[in-house]
Amino acid sequence: MTGDGHDADALDGAVAALMAGAVVGIPTDTVYGLAVDPRHTEATDALFALKRRPATLELPVLVADVGQAEQLAAGGLPDLGRRLAEHFWPGPLTIVVERRGGLDWAIGGDGRTIGLRCPAHPVARTLCERVGPLATTSANRHGDPPLTRAADVVRGFGRDVAVVVDGGVCDGTPSTVVDVAGTAARCVREGAVPWTEVLGIAAGD
Repeated sequence: MTGDGHDADALDGAVAALMAGAVVGIPTDTVYGLAVDPRHTEATDALFALKRRPATLELPVLVADVGQAEQLAAGGLPDLGRRLAEHFWPGPLTIVVERRGGLDWAIGGDGRTIGLRCPAHPVARTLCERVGPLATTSANRHGDPPLTRAADVVRGFGRDVAVVVDGGVCDGTPSTVVDVAGTAARCVREGAVPWTEVLGIAAGD
């Protein structure tokens, strides 16, 4: 099933599929992603299998706003994480923080941290608002190039993806990933946001 991201029926279909524990293809401000509601363990298991992604690689989580992110971090976002979020969100910066205790989502990794991002795309944020935070990964098999069109996601994954929301061409640069779970900001991956800009905000510039 595909639908235009501006079509209310397409969004309703994606919301229903996510809440039922299915995998959905969504447009973002970077590339197309595969998304699930992480409250459904079977959904995250299916996403890892579909992506062929090693379970040691944690799934990042999209949020609607800083408020949703605060609820997932241990004690809320740390000061540095909050400053970065307030400056760069919505946008292509993933912020890795300590995960809230008791958050037993099966999103991979060691269970200690969680990578959070508020995307600058209305479809992705609307889905987060209506469903809650979404565990995501780029819409491609692990190690393959990301897919940038809804039709490519449909061809690549077929019936394994319940709904693909068409948001046009999504061919942005992947997000920059910054780890603030330690005592200082650490660059995990430099992407759309230059690392020098992250360091500038970290330094209070």
